[in-house]
Amino acid sequence: MNIYPILQKTKLIWCSYALLLAMSSCNSILEQDPRNELSEQIAIADARGAEAAVAGLYNQLQDGNYYGRNFLILSDVSSDQAQSIGTWDFYREMDTYQNSTGNTEIGYFYSRAYKTIYVANTIISVLPTLNDLTETQRSNMLGEAYFVRGLAYFDLTRVFGGYPEVVGSLGVAITPEDGRGVLSEPSRTSLADSYAYVEADLLRALDLLPESSNRSRASKGAARALLSRLYLYTRDYASCIEYADAVIAGGGTYTLNPSYTDIFATKLSTESIFELNFNNADQSGVRNWYFPTSQGGRGDLACHPSFVEKAQADPNDIRGTLYAYENSANVYYPTKYNKAGNIDNIHVIRIAEMYLNRAEAKASSGVDLEGALADLNLVRQRAGAMRYSTTDGATLLGYIWEEQQLEFAFEGHSFFDLVRTGQAQETITNIPRLNSPNTISFVELERALFPIPLFEMNANPNMVQNSAYQ
Repeated sequence: MNIYPILQKTKLIWCSYALLLAMSSCNSILEQDPRNELSEQIAIADARGAEAAVAGLYNQLQDGNYYGRNFLILSDVSSDQAQSIGTWDFYREMDTYQNSTGNTEIGYFYSRAYKTIYVANTIISVLPTLNDLTETQRSNMLGEAYFVRGLAYFDLTRVFGGYPEVVGSLGVAITPEDGRGVLSEPSRTSLADSYAYVEADLLRALDLLPESSNRSRASKGAARALLSRLYLYTRDYASCIEYADAVIAGGGTYTLNPSYTDIFATKLSTESIFELNFNNADQSGVRNWYFPTSQGGRGDLACHPSFVEKAQADPNDIRGTLYAYENSANVYYPTKYNKAGNIDNIHVIRIAEMYLNRAEAKASSGVDLEGALADLNLVRQRAGAMRYSTTDGATLLGYIWEEQQLEFAFEGHSFFDLVRTGQAQETITNIPRLNSPNTISFVELERALFPIPLFEMNANPNMVQNSAYQ
């Protein structure tokens, strides 16, 4: 289905279909022109409507064009971990760094992330006006909206904006917080301002959210953890360490699961800080795209054998067992997500990331190499891998970066981590591919940024395209 004519109508802000479907009184709205936004009286008129709208926020994140499939694949197929081996040209473009402004999957992610922001904006604008909410309910819901909006802007910025001191100077367009019913044509902010906006949202979320062990909803722990990630990206190492410390010391709420494989075999284990919960009625799509047809999947994507070789270099590292080989197709595929019916949960933030964030921040700033090594070895020990020993900061940093790739393989981190740490051009070079030339290299650093979709460029005269696609 060609969605582009519809997208061109909507400009930047879409009407959130998840929010519409959540409201029993909204059936007639579905027949309106998609440019017409939802009025607050129909969308969120009372506490019940507010609860449904907040549930809709998580539905947006779980969508197949966001964390339910597309966002994870976008990162991993652009790195040295995954490759496109099937017929879907849009992932092939990402794999070979030939992204076009008409790439459907990039467009799907872009529109879904902004739909998520629209729902969050609606909640943030309307909840202060509702009289039947307790102050605790209002605070918690607003905190969730700020958290999810901050996450969506963070994801948009690292896909389309850039990485401080590495590549990019423009951030993304920030939609008006009171923009319900308004079609806007916002300009892109600076990269620094985009990350500052994310920071402000997450700090507000931290202030409003409860301390909670509910791992499938936003909490203070989740806000602190995402702030730690943000500060690592922006190279504010002291703040990265501060918030990682707070999560790790969080009263035992989050702890490394003694069994690495159990993280994915079960759901909502102590490892998880924020995890999206899928079931038979609400399925994730990552498994389907990686599992070969002989195993009931689509088989359009596969592992790079060279990455599997890295993952299995230490025979005692349990993480190397989470790959399978398909003889007929001659490919490796990841088995982290292997539940029949595509009901695997998606881990947005795990406690292991806090240890590795803290380790990288310490090693990068040179404040505590011994502590950084201890954090690194804690994560490796859990996986059964060989412990490292070094007193050299550069060597230690290399170990940490390698560990991030192994620990979070096929969880949507890989490409972003390679780019922000300046490793992309060296790492993604001449990797053998089944369906493309082996000589493909990630040469032009500006192609670490994805193109603003064509429908947005056509609809918004104030939008500026990234330089690699002009």
